[in-house]
Amino acid sequence: MRSIRPLLAVTGLASALALTATACGPTEDAASGKPAAASSAAGDGQGGAELPKDLADKLKEHGVDPEKWKNGEWKNWDKDTWLREAKDFVNPVIEGLWKPERMQSAKSPQKTMAAGGISGDQGVTDPEPRPVRAEPEKKPYHENAAPVGKVFFDAPEGSMVCSATVIKDPKNPGKSNLVWTAGHCVHAGQAGGWYRNIAFVPAYNDLGKSPAQLQSAPPQEVAPYGVYWADWVATSNEWISDGGPTGGEGAPYDYAVMHVKPENGGKSLEETVGVALEVDFQAPEAQSVPAMGAWGYPAAAPYDGALMHKCVDRPGRLSLSPGTPTMWRIGCTMTGGSSGGGWFRELPSGKLALVSNTSIGPVTAGWLAGPRLGAGAQQIYTMMSNKFAGQ
Repeated sequence: MRSIRPLLAVTGLASALALTATACGPTEDAASGKPAAASSAAGDGQGGAELPKDLADKLKEHGVDPEKWKNGEWKNWDKDTWLREAKDFVNPVIEGLWKPERMQSAKSPQKTMAAGGISGDQGVTDPEPRPVRAEPEKKPYHENAAPVGKVFFDAPEGSMVCSATVIKDPKNPGKSNLVWTAGHCVHAGQAGGWYRNIAFVPAYNDLGKSPAQLQSAPPQEVAPYGVYWADWVATSNEWISDGGPTGGEGAPYDYAVMHVKPENGGKSLEETVGVALEVDFQAPEAQSVPAMGAWGYPAAAPYDGALMHKCVDRPGRLSLSPGTPTMWRIGCTMTGGSSGGGWFRELPSGKLALVSNTSIGPVTAGWLAGPRLGAGAQQIYTMMSNKFAGQ
């Protein structure tokens, strides 16, 4: 196994990739020194408050009764009624649905981590990297990797989990509610439509407790900043039309931006978490990048999804087919559940920026690949920022 320590020492990423929250971080509980979690709604995920009129009207447009939706109709995955077009995203809040125990039971979308047969253009595919063992992130997470968290959602297979990152919003400087993840964490691709009950939990399991310990952990340790439901999500048209269980032709376009709602109004996600990352759409060629780091919550064996991990490696190139863009690839042993987690590099300015997200990897879990973020990804990002400008 190749050691990454000399690489870290040369590039200076050892401290930059720590993702320590800034001084404008979360409100601290004076007694504990821990972030004060946003209050979460109680309930059993059935019924609850009325849906906002615009969401209720949108459901009615598609022949869905809003009251039935709240009371379990969202579990109906009939292909004829499963909304799949970009303009049709709906994600009504169901109060109390994402309780800590339901978060723990969520599975990883493991099939999306299988790269399938790679028959790409070897001219833009570098030799397979040696595995880099994923390292657990330092605890508490709110002090070391505050913008990294988990995405929870429901799919036909049940409750699922991915990883994601808080990113900056150009039209709402210092007050971003934008989150970056993978397309396959929000939409089923060519085989289906939008997933449901999509929510983000930054710094999930803040103290890094084991699954057994989490069963009795207080909510503020499971979700130190609370639960944030997505009120709009955008992914690429290529993922919607071509994405598949093993990535498929949509893998190089496997990215998504979510806009989330702060619980009970109040401050934005960026203000609450204390930090958000820039997004770099003009990263240089792989050979010019000394190191990239991938963060996430691997949930497929041998991991259990409870702990945040990271890998740092020199990136290479991977092409799945001659007609699609080349992807980034690094050595990493993280598995399903880390999907959607951000990849970061240090900019010449010394700042940290998101340059990709985990998309696919082999069943043997020796490497990960993520899309290069170019004009298409930037267009989605800009559209999301413009859509919520001044909000």
